[in-house]
Amino acid sequence: MASSGAADTAGIYLGALDGGVPTRLTPADGLGGYLPSGVGRADPTSLAERAPSGWLLWVRAGTLVAQPLNVAKAELTGEPVTLAETVSVGLFGQSSVSVAVNGLVAYRTGASSPRQLTWFDRSGTARGTVGEADSSLFQTRVSPDGRRVAVQREFANADLWLLDGDRASRFTFDAATEVRPTWSPDGTRIAFASNRTGVFDLYQKLTSGAGVEERIVASNQTKTPSSWSADGRFLLFNSTDPQTSMDMWVVPMGDRTPSPFLKTPFRELHGVFSPDDRWVAYQSNESGQDEVYGRPFVPPTDATRAATTAPATAGGQSQVSTAGGVHPVWRRDGKELHYLNPEGAMMAVPIATGATLSPGAPVVLFSTRIVGGGADRGVGPQYDVAPDGRFLINMELPGDAAPITLIQHWNPAAKK
Repeated sequence: MASSGAADTAGIYLGALDGGVPTRLTPADGLGGYLPSGVGRADPTSLAERAPSGWLLWVRAGTLVAQPLNVAKAELTGEPVTLAETVSVGLFGQSSVSVAVNGLVAYRTGASSPRQLTWFDRSGTARGTVGEADSSLFQTRVSPDGRRVAVQREFANADLWLLDGDRASRFTFDAATEVRPTWSPDGTRIAFASNRTGVFDLYQKLTSGAGVEERIVASNQTKTPSSWSADGRFLLFNSTDPQTSMDMWVVPMGDRTPSPFLKTPFRELHGVFSPDDRWVAYQSNESGQDEVYGRPFVPPTDATRAATTAPATAGGQSQVSTAGGVHPVWRRDGKELHYLNPEGAMMAVPIATGATLSPGAPVVLFSTRIVGGGADRGVGPQYDVAPDGRFLINMELPGDAAPITLIQHWNPAAKK
């Protein structure tokens, strides 16, 4: 397995399924692959017997390397062997490397496709760009006044940046990873997640750059912010749980005591407050595929904050999308909800609110070339809606994808 975080803890670890403390094998840019010795043998028993020793493949400073691994002793031996240079690594350590048990090794070199933050109107007509094309752009968030954009940039050390027209300024500077910028309603602060302590905790920082970064929520689970209430009192965030997958939690910005907002056996994430703070739109795979839902927001009480499960774990929601949907975003007047359908098209749903949330029929506005398409790929929303109704989309620019190289019957021991 791979772990991200501070430089002295990030890397590839070897752990046992029955528990125990994992052993750090090596620093790495991302995930690794394991190739057992004895590959190519027809006898599966022989392969199983040889599995405790083999080769670990990983990317180090852009170079794909392999080194003998003694699984029983949890240690690398011998000298590393170089297989390829300039191998790409994704945002959360997804190395462009795949290893098969029969000895096939596949990898992709070169940088990711360039991306461009592009403004679109409701008809899908491009209305300008923000900043320059950049292959490391992720997670665009427009400021409440529509003048600035918070983004995540870089692969090896993901940081947050602020874009003001063509001017880009770095916002976070820690050696760890910072992700998911979330503006406060007055635009004076940004909440984000950082793994500088070894796990993704929630932090906030003044957008002026003054002062120090303040940790909001700490726990042993991965957490990422998703929405700040319009009155500034609450912050919604996603939190992983080994038993219930991904849940939604809420933390009051006063006493900072978090409590579960929606905790079920399904994946609920990317919750966003409605502009009047009465509703939360989110995505869930409760139906078997990702769909967009809405449910009432009830401010937590002392009783719910002391609970370990959400006050309502089923029911109470209204389904907004009808054929799959991810990454909901409210229009700033609260009368419309947007999301991406499975084909990556921008959708619009009229919303009537009263005692209940009453969504209308979803309408396709335009097709996009948005990063990640219409699937949730673990890197967060790649678009936002400005106060004037325009869409800012992190768009994949056209171009040829980097080729995939396949190594057959790889046997480094034969070269010795």
